[in-house]
Parts: sequence; structure tokens; C-alpha cells
Amino acid sequence: MKKVICVIMLSGILASSSIAQTKSTSELNQSKVSTMNKKETVGAFLGAVLKNDAATMRELANDNYIQHNPFIPTGLESFIQMLPILQENGTTAENIRMFQDGNYVFMHNIWRNAKPFGADEMVSFDIIRLDDNGKVAEHWDAMTPLVKETASGRTQTDGPATASDLENTEANKALAKAMVEDILMGKNPNKIADYISSEQYDQHNPGIKDGLAGIVEAVELLTSQNNMFKYTKIHKVLGEGNFVLTVSEGEWNGKKQVFYDLLRFENGKAVEHWDVIQPIPTEGLANNNGMFGF
Repeated sequence: MKKVICVIMLSGILASSSIAQTKSTSELNQSKVSTMNKKETVGAFLGAVLKNDAATMRELANDNYIQHNPFIPTGLESFIQMLPILQENGTTAENIRMFQDGNYVFMHNIWRNAKPFGADEMVSFDIIRLDDNGKVAEHWDAMTPLVKETASGRTQTDGPATASDLENTEANKALAKAMVEDILMGKNPNKIADYISSEQYDQHNPGIKDGLAGIVEAVELLTSQNNMFKYTKIHKVLGEGNFVLTVSEGEWNGKKQVFYDLLRFENGKAVEHWDVIQPIPTEGLANNNGMFGF
């Protein structure tokens, strides 16, 4: 039940309506909504949910949004009776990064007072698809506890947050896809130096040290434990400039996993990496959409 409540809360925050029925003084009219860009719409939607601003959320989201959080049924009204849990726990969200690729907005977030999620503080990647009318239409996510002490000394979320080199978006997306295929899916693992900078690779996975040497050390340890990450399929690649997010499926710790990997590129090489890994549940599912379905 605790896990179900956790996912309900997260999905409600990012892809649902509020329980409140009264009009808000901050309600956005349709003309104002239509002038907002996609990042502004997603940011306003997140803020409205945290404030329990039902009127604004209903302006910004579709009634029949599609939910890929496995414990939440598809549709807007399913969340109406669940959002008070946010207020009860004092849960807050801090957006660290927000990028856009077409109709998709992808975010890197920290959640605090998040015990119903499974820990006091959690880190997530969230993806929102907006429809052709600019309304929130679909949501995907993955979440992991925030770790205070990491192998690299970096946090799971620090580092640059603003995209540059926008003209190289497609080239960087192609690089990220090839890197996952060659290195993580084992197509050409010896090409690792072709993708990752030997001069700088800032690592935000809490269990891996910086640099190529940190990756090699982690691979050797996991392989010795017969517990190496196994990536089996790339489901989505999203990018803005020098930042690219890949969403992949695979196995680890004897379980099916979803892997969200955010990479920052410079001069054709990956120089920084953040990730979230979450087990894919097989029981107690509230919808049949799966955690992928892009």
C-alpha cells in the first residue's frame, strides 16, 4: 500500500487534476494558456498541483491523459481523491533541469518530505508529452532515493542545468543512442573511448567514481558479482542541445529495470552522466500501458 501511495502521489503531481473544486484566483484562461510555451506549461502545471490549484490544472491538462506509472489508472479523475496526501506530508518538488524535444518536456527533480515515496528525499526523471493543443497529455517517470554519500563525491543532481549547442541536438542524440547500443548493450564495448571523454567524465551515479577509470572499476566489480547491468532495448531518446536523455529497458539485481540516463556532451564526447534506475513491477498494476509505450 505504501508503494501504491507513493506512485499515486508522484503521478498526481505530474499528470492529474486536483481534488479542489473551487475556482482559484490564479486560474489561467484559455487565451493565456495558448500563449505559454511547452516548458512554461509544464512548470505551471507542476506548480498548480503543488498548490492544489484545481482550476489551473484543468486548464493545462487533458481529462483523458495517458499514465505510464504502473500503479495509477489512466485518466484524470482517478487522482482527485488522492492529492490530499501531498498536503498531509508537506511534500515539495524542486526542479533541477527542464529540457524540451518537440512535444516532450523532460525534467530532473528532487522530492522532499517524500516518505510516502519510500524515502525522505527522492530523485526522479519525469517526461511529459503535450498534445498539439499544448495540453498535458501523457506522463512517464522513474524514481530513486537520494543518496548523501556517493563514490564520486558529487550529488545525483548537481552540475550544469542549461542546454547549449542547440544546433547539435540531433547529432548528440545519435551519439547517445550509439553509446548505449555499443557500450551498455554490448554491441561494440571496446569503443567506449570513442564516446566518453578521457579528460573529463563527471559521474552522478552514486556508486560509480568519476572518469573512464571509474566506469572500468564498476564494470569489473559488477561482473565479478555476476550482476552487470543488462540493457536490452532503447525505448526513447530525447535531447536539447548538449543534453540527451535515453530511456531503456533491461535487467539488474535479478529484476527487470527501467534505466533513465542523462548525458551531457562536449565536442562529440560524453563528459557528464546522471541516472535513475527503477525496478519494473509485475504485480498490482493499475493500467496496461507499461512504463514505456512511447
